[in-house]
Amino acid sequence: MIEVVAELSRGPVFLAGEALECVVTVTNPLPPTATSASSEALAWASAQIHCQFHASESRVALPPPDASQPDVQPESQTVFLPHRGERGQCILSTPPKILFCDLRLDPGESKSYSYSEVLPIEGPPSFRGQSVKYVYKLTIGCQRVNSPITLLRVPLRVLVLTGLQDIRFPQDEAVAPSSPFLEEDEGGKKDSWLAELAGERLMPATSCRSLHLYNISDGRGKVGTFGIFKSVYRLGEDVVGTLNLGEGTVACLQFSVSLQTEERVQPEYQRRRRTGGIPSVSHVTHARHQESCLHTTRTSFSLPIPLSSTPGFCTAIVSLKWRLHFEFVTSREPGLVLLPPLEQPEPVTWTGPEQVPVDTFSWDLPIKVLPTSPTLASYAAPGPSTSTITI
Repeated sequence: MIEVVAELSRGPVFLAGEALECVVTVTNPLPPTATSASSEALAWASAQIHCQFHASESRVALPPPDASQPDVQPESQTVFLPHRGERGQCILSTPPKILFCDLRLDPGESKSYSYSEVLPIEGPPSFRGQSVKYVYKLTIGCQRVNSPITLLRVPLRVLVLTGLQDIRFPQDEAVAPSSPFLEEDEGGKKDSWLAELAGERLMPATSCRSLHLYNISDGRGKVGTFGIFKSVYRLGEDVVGTLNLGEGTVACLQFSVSLQTEERVQPEYQRRRRTGGIPSVSHVTHARHQESCLHTTRTSFSLPIPLSSTPGFCTAIVSLKWRLHFEFVTSREPGLVLLPPLEQPEPVTWTGPEQVPVDTFSWDLPIKVLPTSPTLASYAAPGPSTSTITI
């Protein structure tokens, strides 16, 4: 029996273009007092990163697979195929790297191997929607002699910041001798430079504050004014807004605002809808605020953007956008009818009307949500960074 442990050194969240580092430890768990005949051997081990794509058949109409390229992976047990047995299609993968060959471990002996690979920058972000799913995994395959391959899968979360793929890593113009011992240092410099560049892109885009005012009206007049200080956010930030109802001519009884994502299948991949069929657009609510606001002149709300959610993105098959979805309940009666009398000659008991004729309407305000620091996402929304399998 051999135990294989894969541990991600920095957590399971990465920015596309960063280098993933994983330590693979192979152990013979038998006690050292066991006889030498209890030594264990592995023929080889290899590692590879891949992105698996799965689409809902009721929502997405994908073209038929290419018959000239048959998929032989499901039944193969002797070829290293990281996506063997997975649902959907493997749309992105890195070249496989061999970790070791002909490894023999005595009882109690353990050996560790380091795996490093740059996550492809042209891939989609990790996403689990109602129409499509993009799932990243690091797969480690091990095989004994004359035995099937055993796969160890480590789930990953990849964030994509648009625009980084158009920028090249700056090269030092100074001529210096190349050394294999400097390879890790150069990789660390590139990761540091990429993180700094991402921070430089995110900071000005999400820090710019300017008050934006929107007049909210229905068919009978003005309900109020909505104010928001910015429209671009990062994961983990709060969307803060104010609502001024004192200037309205239409009484607002209640309002709600929801922080939502809109997942939309591109027109060429939409499944033709029948009567009662599933729509090609789906919405997910991440945070919601509801308030009864009769006699309220000014109020505010704060909606947190979950660190575990996916920033907006667009692929050839699906797009994901963020929005604030408002719903208002207004009175058809003039606002003064709903107020108690201001002056009475003697004390009386006043009760509000039992029934009020109302109207409802909704309004959507698009916002933009960008990624955040992968380290912050790993700490605030931790996922499994260690996976184990026994062969």
